[in-house]
Amino acid sequence: MQDVKTVGVIGAGQMGNGIAHVFALSGREVGLYDLKPEAIQAALAVIDRNLERQLRKGSISEADKAAALARIRPVSALSELGAMDLVIEAASEVEAVKNRIFEELRPHVKENAILASNTSSISITRLGAVSGHPERFMGVHFMNPPPVMKLVELIRGIGTDEAVFNQIRDLIVSIGKVPALAEDFPAFIVNRLLIPMINEAVYTLYERVGGVESIDTAMKFGANHPMGPLELADFIGLDTCLAIMNVLYEGLSDSKYRPCPLLVKYVEAGWLGRKAGRGFYDYRGEKPVPTR
Repeated sequence: MQDVKTVGVIGAGQMGNGIAHVFALSGREVGLYDLKPEAIQAALAVIDRNLERQLRKGSISEADKAAALARIRPVSALSELGAMDLVIEAASEVEAVKNRIFEELRPHVKENAILASNTSSISITRLGAVSGHPERFMGVHFMNPPPVMKLVELIRGIGTDEAVFNQIRDLIVSIGKVPALAEDFPAFIVNRLLIPMINEAVYTLYERVGGVESIDTAMKFGANHPMGPLELADFIGLDTCLAIMNVLYEGLSDSKYRPCPLLVKYVEAGWLGRKAGRGFYDYRGEKPVPTR
């Protein structure tokens, strides 16, 4: 199979800009697409800042930074990504949204192009079927933030060719990441363990066992977690946490995965965490303040 020299990234949000950053720094040409042109410009600014941070730490050179930025090209039409060797979807964690993307992309994909989703919970087999190319489709789930986190979960759908899986596994190793094979079950490995823990932390808050600060302090200093579960939920996005819990609850039909009502209320209020300015903490002042 041909080497992956060009990568299309669909979605210029936190995950999409991080994935574009990683591949551009590794020497691949990247096409970055988003429905909103302003989101692409914002993503390029974030990538610039993150590369500058790496430069200050001494992990890359000025030439590395300039070359990486030059390799990222804004794309105005989804159809333009069809010519890429690898296309990774990193849109919202909503299956209907992802389906629309792959349906629109399907007629434009070149022969032998590999399609992937960065989904953190949704069935790769179902998405692969919608793509029209299930044999060339798989899950490539980067952790947040992609430039920093080493792990990438690789998920085969029922139709994924072994050669495609092996090629992507080798690619992930070549860009300095650590692959972990997960089977195609709801939320895969990391989020199957992590998001229910966050949901339980929200239940602990909901039942007034402890306040926001007490819960986060307990897990940071009692379990040696670098970030408390509620702080982490805000970082991930409460809407994403809720979406993953719903996938687990619906996909496994087990009451232990029922989303906490308080998590639902926060999402209904639009208090989605850091990106919204408020979640379990209020980020609008000089320092985060618990909202409960």
